[in-house]
Amino acid sequence: MSVARTERRQLADLFDEVGPDAPTLCTPWHTRDLAVHLLVRERRPDAVSGYFVNAFAGYTHLVERRYQRWPWPKLVDTIRNGPPRWSVFGLEAADRAGNAAEFFVHHEDVRRAQEGWRPRPADPDRDGELWSVLTRFARVLLRKVPVGVVLRRPDGAEITGRRGPDTVTLVGQPGELLLYAYGREAAEVDFEGDQVSIARVRAARRGI
Repeated sequence: MSVARTERRQLADLFDEVGPDAPTLCTPWHTRDLAVHLLVRERRPDAVSGYFVNAFAGYTHLVERRYQRWPWPKLVDTIRNGPPRWSVFGLEAADRAGNAAEFFVHHEDVRRAQEGWRPRPADPDRDGELWSVLTRFARVLLRKVPVGVVLRRPDGAEITGRRGPDTVTLVGQPGELLLYAYGREAAEVDFEGDQVSIARVRAARRGI
């Protein structure tokens, strides 16, 4: 099973466990808000632009409110069942390329907002696919960082996430590096570099 499908199933199971009002790392969103976002993204391409362009946000919020009225079990089951066939994410290649990071990050957004969370053990298949995501998108996610950034796995493999002066190296498992590149502070990442440059990385906006 692909990483995207595995993370989708596990996130849906976690939604069932914690309910619609649990916290997430996507403050101020709770789990219902996050579930609605996932449905809009996969099922309402006409409304997705509002997440990125303020001029269209009003329409996106209107669509979100319609999903907000759904019963929680219906929201969760719809996510679990996957995208409709007509969705671009209904294509296997697009699902792998576009949903591995999306569902991993949002799964962790819920997991890590709960008390007593722990990082998941390494998984070669998952980590390999997430590393591939970083290889393609690290420069987009880190584009606003004002110094150079290198991402390094524990085995020494590296990606240049941002070219620039005073390079800082982030060291961690692929999933942890991906979470940090997406702007999540609850990621287990070590920093190598001078303290001023590290502080600039920490202060910079990261993610889409």
